[in-house]
Amino acid sequence: MTKADIVNEISKNTGIEKVTVQKTVEALMDTVKDSLVDGKNVYLRGFGSFIVKERAEKTARNISKNTTIIIPAHNIPAFKPAKTFVSEVKDNVKK
Repeated sequence: MTKADIVNEISKNTGIEKVTVQKTVEALMDTVKDSLVDGKNVYLRGFGSFIVKERAEKTARNISKNTTIIIPAHNIPAFKPAKTFVSEVKDNVKK
């Protein structure tokens, strides 16, 4: 499902114009992104959490050149679904 599909589905279900729904969806995504950039996690009860994970510095190998490189510590965004979200997906996925 793409962003356009989400906008269409919300517009169809609520009767709100697609342009308004698209602005709202993009505002939500921008707010989540800006919060994570500022180091603040976003918690959506019943849906999940957008969090910033810290990755420690580690040593890696370039096998083709037979060299060792250091990957510095860094932060990455992650999503952790709520328990109710996980159980609903587990119980209702169509095959």
